[in-house]
Amino acid sequence: MPLKTDNEEAQSLNLTPMIDILFLLIIFFMVGSKFTEMERSVDLDVPQVSDMGALTAAPEKKVINIFRDGRVMLGTQEVNLEDLKAHLTASQAEYQDLGVLVRGDSDVPFQQVATVLTTVRQAGIAEMAISVRLSNERR
Repeated sequence: MPLKTDNEEAQSLNLTPMIDILFLLIIFFMVGSKFTEMERSVDLDVPQVSDMGALTAAPEKKVINIFRDGRVMLGTQEVNLEDLKAHLTASQAEYQDLGVLVRGDSDVPFQQVATVLTTVRQAGIAEMAISVRLSNERR
């Protein structure tokens, strides 16, 4: 037979940890606002520099597609070798570590791929890659 007790205590919520965190946040923001006030009150004339543009993340690799009919495309724009070299030289001047990915059709003569790679190298691009697809055959 189960024992019944008449002394049932009501459940209570302990708010002490939440109040502690609240006080810590208040202290943090009070101290942080004091530091910004001190920074503004310092009478300092900092040097000026010319605007060199915003610092940006490294751009994606430029993709050059070589089609079997001889067309060369830089991204979605069809270019000849002179335009390709000019565009890559300008892009490389903006970002020194620019990379290029060359994708040639499997029926394109390797001479045409080599010519495009030479043009990329003449533009000053050091990071080059060639895209290939793995075959399903095991040898």
